[in-house]
Amino acid sequence: MDLNAVRTFIAAADTGQFQEAAAELSITQQAVSKRIAALEKDLGVKLFTRAARGARLTIDGQAFLPYARALLQAEERAAASVRPGRRALRVDVIGRRVSVAGLLRDFHRAHPETDLDVVTLFDADTAIAAVRSGTIDATFRAVIVPGRQLPDGIEATPVFDEPLQLFTGPAHEFAAARSVALAQLAGRRIWMPGNVPGTEWAAYYDDLAAAFGLTIDSVGPNFGIEPLLDTIADSSTLATFVSEQTPLVWPGGHDLRRIPLRDPIPVYPHSLIWRTDNPHPALTALREHLTSAYSGRREEEEIWTPEWARRGTPASERGGGTRGRLRTDS
Repeated sequence: MDLNAVRTFIAAADTGQFQEAAAELSITQQAVSKRIAALEKDLGVKLFTRAARGARLTIDGQAFLPYARALLQAEERAAASVRPGRRALRVDVIGRRVSVAGLLRDFHRAHPETDLDVVTLFDADTAIAAVRSGTIDATFRAVIVPGRQLPDGIEATPVFDEPLQLFTGPAHEFAAARSVALAQLAGRRIWMPGNVPGTEWAAYYDDLAAAFGLTIDSVGPNFGIEPLLDTIADSSTLATFVSEQTPLVWPGGHDLRRIPLRDPIPVYPHSLIWRTDNPHPALTALREHLTSAYSGRREEEEIWTPEWARRGTPASERGGGTRGRLRTDS
């Protein structure tokens, strides 16, 4: 159905005259007549009766009028859903179970008037391309993965250093430990089938493994979190890593354990990435909320993060050296 014809029909119905409808729409009276005739042909009914004093709605015209108004309202809502500055703030959180989704929920609780469109894009290249094109307004990622720099006009700011935990079943050797030093995991098998080569999280865990002599095994199909929990619960040798604030629920019989890591504490560095010329008014509010809430880790805690995740240092200036570092700065 031609929405211009529908718009013309509404104008004619409201004014009662084709001539006034033409003036309102800045078209000719002949164009009004043609649009109405085309709409009547499309619907198979007469919408108006012509009289000396103007045009009067027929019974069918009266029946169609509220639906015609609803069509134009739907058109406006559809356009607003994708129009920058009017549509909802569109943010990628990688997955709805990860901790950064919680950061976005905290923002929404603080700013309930802000409309949000939460999306999940798998890899960083796709997410950054979507930010660059304006398809999304921001994404949460770990930057900068080795060999990859952010394009011009794209910026990132750290928003959350998330500690990792060891995740085991009740029969694992560390199941009863109050904490585990990274050095104690040397040679142990850490099973992470979701570590897809080329992703920023795979790069992070590759460097963590190299720095502390860990064996991270990504072999096997990734059936999702529930099968992973089932396998870990039944194993005396397998463990995995989970982020401290990633929400997980498992059957009571699994008796799974989340054990803090230390000496140093490995933290996963989340950053918010956005395009500097993005005009969406809610984007500034999101950035301010996240940066004001971010406080880093306490100075007395030794922290490990990959060399490439150092803040404020362009990838081209980082060069070689160790594959990770300890941080005691906040």
